[in-house]
Order: sequence, then C-alpha cells, then structure tokens
Amino acid sequence: MNFNYLESFPLSESILPHRLKELLKPVGLSPDLRVEVACMQETDLFGENAEHLHLQMAVVPEDNDGPIEVLREAGEGVVAYSVPFGEEKAESAQFSPSISGYDYIVAAWGDASFYTFSLAEKVWMTLGLTPRCIGNEEQRLIYDALNLPEFDVAEGEVSSEYQGHLKRDVCWKMSNEYLRRYLWLRGAKGVRVFFYEAQLEDTPELRESLNGKSHIVLKPTEGPQWYELDLREHKGGILLQLWASVEAVLPELCLEQDAETLLWADDKEPMTHARANALMANYNVYLDDRFLEKYEQSNFYDTTPINIYGQWWCAPSYKGQWSFTECQRVGRNLIRVSIRELYKAKPDREIVHANNYEVKPEVVEQLDLDEEHIAIKVQRLLGGLLRLGEGLSALGETTGQLYSPEDLTGFSREEVDANGWLHYPSLVRLAQVAPLDMTQQVFLARCKSLHEILQKIPNGFLKSLLRHAGCPSADVKNLGSLKLMQSLLNVLESLNEQHETIDCFTSENEPEGWKKRNATLASLFLNNDLRIADAHDAVKKCIDTLQDLGFDTASLSVGYGRAFDFVIDAVSESISCIATHIEQLLERGVFQGSCRLK
Repeated sequence: MNFNYLESFPLSESILPHRLKELLKPVGLSPDLRVEVACMQETDLFGENAEHLHLQMAVVPEDNDGPIEVLREAGEGVVAYSVPFGEEKAESAQFSPSISGYDYIVAAWGDASFYTFSLAEKVWMTLGLTPRCIGNEEQRLIYDALNLPEFDVAEGEVSSEYQGHLKRDVCWKMSNEYLRRYLWLRGAKGVRVFFYEAQLEDTPELRESLNGKSHIVLKPTEGPQWYELDLREHKGGILLQLWASVEAVLPELCLEQDAETLLWADDKEPMTHARANALMANYNVYLDDRFLEKYEQSNFYDTTPINIYGQWWCAPSYKGQWSFTECQRVGRNLIRVSIRELYKAKPDREIVHANNYEVKPEVVEQLDLDEEHIAIKVQRLLGGLLRLGEGLSALGETTGQLYSPEDLTGFSREEVDANGWLHYPSLVRLAQVAPLDMTQQVFLARCKSLHEILQKIPNGFLKSLLRHAGCPSADVKNLGSLKLMQSLLNVLESLNEQHETIDCFTSENEPEGWKKRNATLASLFLNNDLRIADAHDAVKKCIDTLQDLGFDTASLSVGYGRAFDFVIDAVSESISCIATHIEQLLERGVFQGSCRLK
C-alpha cells in the first residue's frame, strides 16, 4: 500500500480526532486484529463532542491501482437504500446490490427508518462460515468457522432503527486473518467507504484551514478524488464532515500459526511433525492446565475428565474431528503429555496453543507431582454422594419410602462405572481448571456450583425420615435442606453411640438433641453462605469462618485456589460422614442392640 492517506490529508495529523486518524490508516498483518468492516454510530448527538460514522468495506479488484474516488454509499452507510421500485413484472430482474459496482463485506440495507445487517453471502460461503444468533432484543449475528474450529470470525448487530436518532449503534468486526484470506482468494483489496462527522474545538490551527472563511470544502487537487472534506463554523466550534474512500486491507495473508517452528522444553531445534512421529523413547512435556480453559469454556468441545485405572486423563476433542490424546493430570495444575502424541493429527493452531502453556523443566522440578488436582477432589465428592444416596435409599426403605440412589442425589453408581462423568455435566463444570490465583468472583461461582450439586436430595424425603425418627412435624415443617441434613446426622450419631439397630430408627418419642448444631456439617453451612456472599461484608464473614475451620487465610493474598481446595475437601468429608453413620446403622442387625424406650 504505497499511498499514504494520512499524509495526503489536508489537515495536520495532530488536530485530527483519534477515530478519524485510525480510519485513514491501513490495517496491520497481525492475525489477532479485529477489523471494522461496517459501522453506523452516533455519539453525543447534539453535544460538544458529537461524532458520527457511517462505514462500509468495499471489495475492490487489486488491479485497480491507487486510491478510488468517493463512492455515493459513503453518506448512506448501507449497500442498498430502500427497495427496488417497480409496477411491472420482472422490473427488478437485473437488481444486483453493490457499492457503486463493487462487492461488499457486510450486506447492509436501510430505508432511513429501519436498518438490517448480515455478512455478505459471498463472504460466508467462500470461507465456509456458520452463523449463530444471540440475544433477545439486542440480537447479534456471529459467524464461526466450525471446520477448525475458529469462533467469532465475524460478528455484529442484526438491526437498528432511526427515529430522530439512531436507536442502537451498529458495529461489525471481522478477524483480520479471515478477512485477508477472503480478499486474497478474490484478488481484491478492502476499501473503507465512509462518512465521518465530528464537532471540533475552534483552534488557531483548524481556523487556518478555513482560510478566513466560515465554510470551506476541500478536495484533492490532483489524482482521484478520494475525499471530500467540509469544514464550517457551528455551535461555537468547527464542524468537520468527511466523505472518503480509503484503501485499508491488501490481499496479503496473515502469518499462519505453524507447529513446525516450535521449541519445547530444553530442545535446541524446532519440533516438526516428522521428527515428533519418529520419536520412540518417552519425550514428555508439561503444560499448565490453564491450557484446558479454552476448551472448557466452550460447548463446542468435549473436555470430560477420564479416570483409567486410578489415573486421570484429559482429552479435549472437537466433534470427533480431532482430539488431544494421552494428556495425564499430574500435580495440582499440570498436564503431562508426550510430544509424539501432542503432534498427532490436529490443527497446528491447537499445538501452538498448547505450546503457549508449556511449563519449563526447571519449574516442574520445584512442584509436587503427587499433589491432588481438582478432578481427584471432585471424584472424592462424587464417591461420598454415591455412598450417601445408597445409604439414604436403604434407610428410606425401612420407613416405606422407595427411592433409588439416583432419585435422591442425582447420581448413579452404575452410570458412573459404565460411562464415568460423561452424562454428568455438573461434575465436569465443577472440575474445571482451578488455578491457585483463582479470583474471588470465580471462587464464589464455583462454591455456588458445588452447592447446586448438594441440593438434589428432596426436602420432603428428609422431613419424612425425621418424622419417622420421632421429630415433631411442626418443628420439621419449615427446616431447610441443610438443617434437615444436620438433624438427620444428630439422630444417626445418637443411635450409633448407643449401638442401636436399624429398627430403632423409627420411634414415637422425640430424639434428644436432634436440633442441636453439629460442627461436622459446618462446611456445608459455610458453602451455603459463600454461594450468596456477593457483598464485601458477607465475603469477609465467610473468610473469618474459613479461618475458624482451620484454613490459613494468608494464602488468599495470591488467590482463592487453596480456599476452594479447602471448601470442597471439607464438604466431601461432611457428606462422607453422614454416609458413614447411615452405613454403620444399617450394618448392625436387628437383634444386636436395644431400642430406645417407648
């Protein structure tokens, strides 16, 4: 791009608004850039900082050398204005929307009142993109490349209205990588066709551009008329209005993400696919498990943890098209994988993504590879819940209530044995990456997810158990789930202390101390408080409770990861404690003890 629009502009760069300067500059080659390809915006409509922009990107053949003249669509900001007029059949047979004969990136239609936008058909069909719509009143269209996958390739508002002012600003942006690929395939360049208006402060330098007049129109003195600049006195300042066509994007591809140039561990030469495939001895690398976050946070991927013979594995995969293999969870936040497996068939950009999270050998040496990770902790919680469900189911049978363990806790041992966590997304979410520097907000959200898993047991079932145990119906009636569990544990502990048999669970007399506070379940009450602790004072109170339970709150200075470890471990212990007391009571035969006096 040889022509310098900024230097050729009649006003000095120093007095131009930032937005206008960016409109006059070309787009760089970074694949991470998001390029504005359509825009309809109004800011501070009648104020001192008023700024308006109508923009479309035209697809202009590359052989059209140099700047192009201002196109009429610059002021309108749309490709098609109103609808074709006709009273006779076939009058619109030749209708072909365009920006003065050029193709466009965003199909924009308007009639001064209503405006509609979508990615041009040629663009999404050429690139193989798939649209999805989000939002209710504030609807947006998002286009994804599902073959890789690459998400949010292009996105923008679906529509807007104009009634005295623009009801909603519209901004369409597209991945620089994909935009350039489209232009490259078309042999064309992307030209910004826009109208820009801004109310500027009346400065001596700007006043000089008016040449002593109150209104002036400036155009190029030679070459293509690529801009038309209108300056005039307005509301105590200078109103700038510009119609322009600026060559912004050339058909040059962004540098592709290439796994063939990556260095791993202490290697002195790049690891290529051929070299990785030839490796026979173990050549393992370690990844920070944050590598998983990209996949965990999108429903397009499967990231279900897998337990095989006591070892935990993770295998992010995409719709059966590719998968990471033999990624073993070790230590608290590490993943061990062999280079040979890492370089097996998958898009290079996924291998590059993994390389970004490599942990160097000297760092790994300082870490405890036997420390528990989040998947182990969630599995321990699940084990307690399975035991609790089976125990409650058996206890319910003694009172005439027939519920399966899955009815009571939402989990089935048979399902877990057959398919692991595959059909339990709540477990998968709870076991997502838990870094040591976890933020307070994420910590509270994770505690909420933990609480939701614990809330499956029907309160009515627990109330019925307590009533059969002799607890007064009036006292039981208004108890919440946690106090119901606490009361049940109190009853069970009392029976087990006296070595009573299971038939003694049912009683006509009120159990002594059944309503007392039980420290064993303090973690459940703490987790309940954490799920609703959104105010600063409430969080501080919960932190104080954590400290009372034995947690070293000094570690919170680096994040809440250790705090979540403590909470989930404590909750698992509480659940297992209830399950153990049920099992102890059920294991004693009917004639091994003496019932409470009736």
